[in-house]
Amino acid sequence: MIRPLRIVLLILVLCGLPLASSGAFAAEGEQPAEQAELSQQDITAALKDYQKDLDDIKQQVSKATTDNQLSKLQERTQQLAANAEQLLTDLQPMQDKLKGQLDVLGPPPAPGALAETAAVAQQRNSLNNSKKLLDDSVKRSQAIRSSTHELMQQIGDLRRVAFKTQLALNSGSVLSLSFWAPAIAPQPQDSQRLTEFAGELRTVWNASWQEPWRYGTAGLLLLAGVIWSLGRYFSEQMLAWFSIRYLPDGRLRRSFSALGTSLITLCTTALALNLLYQTFSRVAELSPMLQDFADGFTRLGIFCALIAGLGRAFLSNRRPSWRLAAIDDTIAAGLGNFSPLLAALVLAFGTVELINNVIGASLSTTIFGNGLLAALMALVLLAIPLRAHRLRQHSERQGEQLEKRSMIGGLAQIATLLVSLAVLLALLIGYISFARFLIYQVIWTTLVLMAFYFLIQFSTDLWSAIFSPHTASGRSLMRSLGLSERHLEQLTIVFTAAFKCGLLLLMIVALLNGTFGTTTPNSLLEKIVAILSGEGLKKLHIVPGNLINALICLLIGGYILRASSRWLNNELLPKTINDVGIRASLVTLFTNVGYVLLILITLAALGIQWNNLAWIVSALSVGIGFGLQEIVKNFISGLILLTERPVKVGDMIGIGGVEGDVRRINVRATEIQLSDRSTMIVPNSQLISQNVRNATMGNAQGGGDHRPDVPDRNRPRAGAQPAADRLPGI
Repeated sequence: MIRPLRIVLLILVLCGLPLASSGAFAAEGEQPAEQAELSQQDITAALKDYQKDLDDIKQQVSKATTDNQLSKLQERTQQLAANAEQLLTDLQPMQDKLKGQLDVLGPPPAPGALAETAAVAQQRNSLNNSKKLLDDSVKRSQAIRSSTHELMQQIGDLRRVAFKTQLALNSGSVLSLSFWAPAIAPQPQDSQRLTEFAGELRTVWNASWQEPWRYGTAGLLLLAGVIWSLGRYFSEQMLAWFSIRYLPDGRLRRSFSALGTSLITLCTTALALNLLYQTFSRVAELSPMLQDFADGFTRLGIFCALIAGLGRAFLSNRRPSWRLAAIDDTIAAGLGNFSPLLAALVLAFGTVELINNVIGASLSTTIFGNGLLAALMALVLLAIPLRAHRLRQHSERQGEQLEKRSMIGGLAQIATLLVSLAVLLALLIGYISFARFLIYQVIWTTLVLMAFYFLIQFSTDLWSAIFSPHTASGRSLMRSLGLSERHLEQLTIVFTAAFKCGLLLLMIVALLNGTFGTTTPNSLLEKIVAILSGEGLKKLHIVPGNLINALICLLIGGYILRASSRWLNNELLPKTINDVGIRASLVTLFTNVGYVLLILITLAALGIQWNNLAWIVSALSVGIGFGLQEIVKNFISGLILLTERPVKVGDMIGIGGVEGDVRRINVRATEIQLSDRSTMIVPNSQLISQNVRNATMGNAQGGGDHRPDVPDRNRPRAGAQPAADRLPGI
């Protein structure tokens, strides 16, 4: 047994010797390779190649248009960052070695000390030069590494933006494993950035509860909660009390309450969010990441408050009799929880998306968050029409009398149902960006339309109440301005139409140019101003400020002109000129000239340069030549009649076989009253171009009634008859 065992051991030893020898030789051969240092030329060449590659990637990123191109460029950038990191790793031992050699040589001897040899001084200078070159290479490597990290962040931002804008991008179905990968196995970069963000939040939170700030933090947080909850409740109670006590009976109370409820919810939430921001920002200046998050969260919270406020005001479950829309109480109560649920979902997932944008999360994480938001929102939107339909059917089975369904309400339910189904289908086939776009567009469109509906109702009811003859304001206007009920109705129509046009313009701009979460009332007003000050108005030098000045000039000038005309007709001319016809002609001429001057002053206030109105003059010339020649001819003839006065008011004239009295000379035609009390309208040009018989031009004729006092023959008989009756002989 021992002999065979020895033979086996001998064979194993003989077989293992070559392997061991080859391994030893390989180890010896690898040892110099591991210790081999890069030359300065190799380092410079590598840095030059890295910088060239980085510049090339930047140029291609600026020209990339698709997500595939950006994805490939991001992979190249990651590889370049890894190469730069490896170069820094290789340079670190070389730096340590040079530092150690310089430490061995020590610093140069001080003046007066024992001099060192020339070889030592030369070696120190050589090592210092090498260290300087190596330090420069390390700095360049670190700069390239930082640039690559920034470039990867920028590419990630571009991919997220492209994901939101490229609606036809198919990023995979929500049922695929790639969609759920960020939740199952998150990327290390996302985890690291999220940890950094959470660390900054924790730092600010802990600093706010330190000894100098502790009580202030608790007080501000408590105040924010009280304003958001109790403040909103008591404000709505005060709103109802004010509406009942001070507003007239009618629809104004309902529209004012609905609009006020929405504004109270919006204002209390905005105030609470600002207090929350001040609670933590007062301790120390927030980092750029936290500042962006705070600004975005404030805007998001205000939009969510608007969703909840408009929903509560529209349904008005607390005061069903003040509800604007014709919705049954049962259906309104059943749909009451959907608006706060939608607001909560938008706030939660909007915050997740905001965090992804702030920390620069990967595209897969962004897609995951957007997909979940779109799916949950689509399910909630799908439940709204289904819930309303089921409640209506249940009420009908119970025999309840329901409100007749309006066409707009039916269309809104069908549109909500179709959009929610389209979003779910887009998520299933992989178009997550399109689904997200649809969800946000539905939210934004609903907010704009509901706000427009409330404002339209409020403006209509407000002007109807102000100019109503049954309210105090209407009666005051009638007494102070001498207006009639007919004038108040006209003012109601004019002001209502003007406000409706303005609100319609605002709604169109909001629908076409606004987006959920970013658009503010200031941005909408800026957009409207930009539209009004477009290229067409710029050429005429018209700006919004000049529009207001021109309107003021037009109103004041019209009032002054009318007052001056009344003063001439009633005060000055009756005391200076006895002829009524001359007075009427002068007043008409003054009014016409005044209107022409008023138009010129208004155009000057607009800032219009007359050389830019050449096209208007040309168009008027063509129009006069073809269609306006009769009007212009009559206008000029009217001016001639007022100046030469061949015919004046009160003259008896005959023209075309018809005779009558001139009652009025207008700009275009003259009114002649015939003997049968009818009125004939004669164009002014005929009074100039045709033969006119003026019976009273040089010899004014007139007629009068004279009634002399004549004794009544019946009165003596009536007085003598009683005496005659007493005498029997008569």
